[in-house]
Amino acid sequence: MCARGCVWYTISMKVPFWEKVGYSLGDGAANLVFQLMMMFQLFFYTDVLGISAGAAGAILLGARVFDAFIDPLAGALADRTRTRWGKFRPWVAGTAIPFAVLFALSFLSPDWGERAKVAWAATTYSLLMALYSFNNTPYSSLGGVMTDDGRERTRVATVRFVAATVATIVVQACTLPLVQLVGGGNARVGWAVTVGLYAVVAAVLLLVSAASAQERIAPPPAQKPDFRRDLRDVFADVPWRAMFVLTLFLFITLALWGSAMSYYFQYLVPQDGSVVSFSTFNAVGQGITFVAVVLLPGVLSDRFGKKETFIACLALTAIFTALFWFVAPTSSAGLLTLCGLKSLAYAPTIPLLWAMMGDVADHSEWMNDRRATGFVFAGIVFALKAGLGLGGALCGWVLAGFGFVPHAVQTPHAAEGIRLAVSFIPAAGFAIGVAALAFYPISKRVAAEMQAALNERRSR
Repeated sequence: MCARGCVWYTISMKVPFWEKVGYSLGDGAANLVFQLMMMFQLFFYTDVLGISAGAAGAILLGARVFDAFIDPLAGALADRTRTRWGKFRPWVAGTAIPFAVLFALSFLSPDWGERAKVAWAATTYSLLMALYSFNNTPYSSLGGVMTDDGRERTRVATVRFVAATVATIVVQACTLPLVQLVGGGNARVGWAVTVGLYAVVAAVLLLVSAASAQERIAPPPAQKPDFRRDLRDVFADVPWRAMFVLTLFLFITLALWGSAMSYYFQYLVPQDGSVVSFSTFNAVGQGITFVAVVLLPGVLSDRFGKKETFIACLALTAIFTALFWFVAPTSSAGLLTLCGLKSLAYAPTIPLLWAMMGDVADHSEWMNDRRATGFVFAGIVFALKAGLGLGGALCGWVLAGFGFVPHAVQTPHAAEGIRLAVSFIPAAGFAIGVAALAFYPISKRVAAEMQAALNERRSR
């Protein structure tokens, strides 16, 4: 037994299916927030709240300075938590309601002057991102201590991202129709009510998730808290550095592409019903993602390894993203075909990213005989949020640089900027992620060797 009820096992740990499902609900909640911000935050700021694209981009980027201090703090505090419920579950439960409240506030649009609106957006966004750290860092870390079995960890992550994909489908397919329905043509009311409903659901899902999951891996019994050593060990870990760069550029790209697609459909795709709608486009993509997440990650990673599967799928995603440049905004068939191919290629990487982060925590323990799961995941959550902010900011800067004007017919130059932001620019971001994975050393063989060594060490 470890302190406070965690158990050391000498064989691989299996997680009951009901526990996987319960844990997955937390990522369903997180994706109600994350996907809404990735797809619609910049659009909400410019077209509903009424601030400039440049100011909105600065807000998304400026919050990252705040995160540089908050994210390591969240990981360090979680690692040092000792309760009868474990290290990470109390944080998931305790931050659920404040997180939901900030989520709802971030999509209110007060009828104030320009400066006051910018201050409101900056304050609510920064506080929401801080609560995201104190909720999602422990939540993600929890997935890394539910099992020490690499294949079982992939199954946990797969079920987790089934719930995440369902939430993504809800956000991408239902948000705009809900805004129109409950707002009755008043966008400010529609967004406030819609996001308020999402916030209530998110709070409930997080509480259920915290109550469902169990922590089975603890640090070595003799390990004492040492912030400086944890920091040194994590930064020196080659797999962690590779995953940090991958995550940063992955989410820069996802946020850029998601934000740009909102403008692509709003300003370039005809709105007369002759071309597929943005909601349908998203629903098709997420439907394919849902099926692929269920069927492919375990099969491919068992056969080829996590790293190898991730590289191949991300390279294909980059190619299909670049091809959006060559599809006319008036072609439903072309848009849906590329959407389907891109979704199918990208889907296996979604659970593998977080399963690989659990492997990184194992690798750090293997190399240093210390475990700092929360700190390992805190850096990756920072990379995720930095990517979210940088991607949204980059989209705003690209649009501003090409002369985008809200609520107006766009010039050919502005339209070119939007098309670049949904094709070649995000394709380059995905390609950088592929390059980062070349430096990730945990192959299928190394993962098996690492797990065997840790099991032997823990049995002593």
